[in-house]
Amino acid sequence: MADNPFAEPIKNKKMRAVAMIPARFGATRFPGKLMADLRGKSIIVHTYQSTVATGLFDEVFVVTDSPNIKEEIERYNGKVIMSRKQHECGTDRIAEAAENMDVDIIVNVQGDTPFVHKESLKQLLAVFDDDDAQVIDLASIMRHITDWKDISDPNFVKVVVDLQNFALYFSRSPIPYPRDKDLTTKYYEHIGVYAFRKSALMDFYRLDARILENTEKVECIRFLEYGKKIKMIETNFLGIEIDTPEDLIRADNLFDDLANL
Repeated sequence: MADNPFAEPIKNKKMRAVAMIPARFGATRFPGKLMADLRGKSIIVHTYQSTVATGLFDEVFVVTDSPNIKEEIERYNGKVIMSRKQHECGTDRIAEAAENMDVDIIVNVQGDTPFVHKESLKQLLAVFDDDDAQVIDLASIMRHITDWKDISDPNFVKVVVDLQNFALYFSRSPIPYPRDKDLTTKYYEHIGVYAFRKSALMDFYRLDARILENTEKVECIRFLEYGKKIKMIETNFLGIEIDTPEDLIRADNLFDDLANL
């Protein structure tokens, strides 16, 4: 395997970090969900404004293929980039947008998460200043889960990590499999928020999906299949992803508790 292209000195260098929010209008379970109203603003506007309010980024962009979403963000004086191509996933969408930018770190914030947790994003960015930063290609977030219903649910992507919290594998299946029921095994749900070195993001954009990614339908497996190092950060924050109309009702009920975290 070739030398790690990301092994470059980064200490004492002010890294330029941007947040990108991929925003697709279509959604199978909840069409047009990003434009759905939550306390007087659309979901995508809440997500954009919450990300800006963290104060962690040099710039924040919504990246979309939808004229409706573009117009909505611009109505609130937000920054929008229109995709030139059709994309299978949000990572490809932000890679196209970032390709010609002078930037070091790109954070992918999901457009359907109106309650953006500043502390989790701060921890995510901080890994690029840690002692092992030179070997980190990207970082992501995980949350300890204990309910076997969630552990066995294929809609909850699980991750296993090594002793330094580098990802070993992601799966929709329960991993590790609890063959020995007497052991106290910790299970982690993968939260789909990423901080990429630009080089790693561009590699993802240019490399083909392989068998493990296609089997699990989990895009971050592509990084592991090509030998990238993913640092996982544990969080206790339980936000809300708006995937269904029921999620929107739940977000409205919890709005006052979550909006200022």
